[in-house]
Amino acid sequence: QLQLVESGGGLVQPGGPLRLSCAASGFTLNTYHIGWFRQAPGKEREGVSCISSSGGSINYVDSLKGRFTISRDNAKNTVYLQMNSLKPEDTAVYYCAAVQRPLYASCHLRQSEYAYWGQGTQVTVSS
Repeated sequence: QLQLVESGGGLVQPGGPLRLSCAASGFTLNTYHIGWFRQAPGKEREGVSCISSSGGSINYVDSLKGRFTISRDNAKNTVYLQMNSLKPEDTAVYYCAAVQRPLYASCHLRQSEYAYWGQGTQVTVSS
């Protein structure tokens, strides 16, 4: 059974860092693009960042560039989202998602492309 499990969420003070992990079970991530998405209370889910299966294509939503960094460790079957200088408006449930794509294809933040989704992890930025 293909599963994605997010972890690393929690309560953090404004300006602090947090690293989210997306671990796969039942399949290996090395042929999958991974995207991070988030849904804030009362808002639609939005794209955050994605990384291609090779790691050669990375995209971020413009508003988060410079604060968030996506990376992957295929040996650990895990993708990470390092979030720095967190703001209260970053409060949301964060989801990772996967889609199988050719090795050198670019990744995109179109939610409809992603076939497998995790359950999400809550991130709360508050003093």
